[in-house]
Amino acid sequence: MKNKIKNILGFTLMEILIGIVISSIMMAAMYTSYNVVRNTYTKVTDVAGISRSGRDIISMMMRDIRMAGFKYQYGVLRAVDENDKTKTIQVGDSNIPAQDYLQYELGDDGKISHAPIVIIKKKLDDQTLDIFDDAKFLGSYSNRFKGVSTSNIDPDEFCCDTIHIVYGDFDFNDKDQPYKKYRVTYFAQALTRNTDDTYYGIFRAQQGWKQKIGEESGSWVFNCDLCYEPELVREYLDNMEFIAVDKNGTLVAADPVNHPEKLYDIRSVDVRLTFRSGAKKGYFNQKIARIIKGFEAAKTGSITSEYLRDSVFVTVATRNITGGF
Repeated sequence: MKNKIKNILGFTLMEILIGIVISSIMMAAMYTSYNVVRNTYTKVTDVAGISRSGRDIISMMMRDIRMAGFKYQYGVLRAVDENDKTKTIQVGDSNIPAQDYLQYELGDDGKISHAPIVIIKKKLDDQTLDIFDDAKFLGSYSNRFKGVSTSNIDPDEFCCDTIHIVYGDFDFNDKDQPYKKYRVTYFAQALTRNTDDTYYGIFRAQQGWKQKIGEESGSWVFNCDLCYEPELVREYLDNMEFIAVDKNGTLVAADPVNHPEKLYDIRSVDVRLTFRSGAKKGYFNQKIARIIKGFEAAKTGSITSEYLRDSVFVTVATRNITGGF
């Protein structure tokens, strides 16, 4: 019996402990490799998301800016009278004016301008709300975000520009107001999910000019077919900048109050959007300063945060701004 017990093979305590140590090292190595791959994938996904955000917004802005200043002329079509070749007859609806009759406001008196493009430098939050007539949109995102007051921020430190884009359209089926005028506005608001993370969001709004045939004046409204109150379209904006340029490449002050004579000199708009990642995730050492370039010297500065940032630059031609609107 004793001989049989001696012949049974097994592991000593030391061998078992060595096996446990080796297995632990292998598991730790596998977990470390998995964690590295996961973090790399997350970072790549964040980078792709930032780039996609920039492309999507730029595409939307390009479409709107290219429409700036567009004006529809219905005209009155005429054809030869079959009964009397020396005469012509009108073809179409004679009740529709041949030209756009809608009121035009330059905005040099401080009122909202109808100029094709107006750029307001570094204007956001409560200062932005006054550009809309009775716009009650804060509740639409208050359940997700909390507006951040900028009353204690130096105006020179405001992050973002605001742009108004006005263009015309036509609806033959609308007998009351066949000529349409729309105003698209892009602006920024400071937002936060918690006290530790404050950032900006890009908002877009579209209003329509209400003025029926026979009326001498009108007003901007949100209650039209293509209109909507300001909506959040992208989060984690770091900066938004618009620069108007004339045909000679000279900067244009798109300001109807101080420079109304320059509003129709605009031939292109340079756009810069800078987005950041939603989380830090160890992209950068917070002690290392990085330079974020802007169009103007005042918009170029150093960043020391750990967030990843990416900028998109594009020049958009304003092909419809050629004269009076």
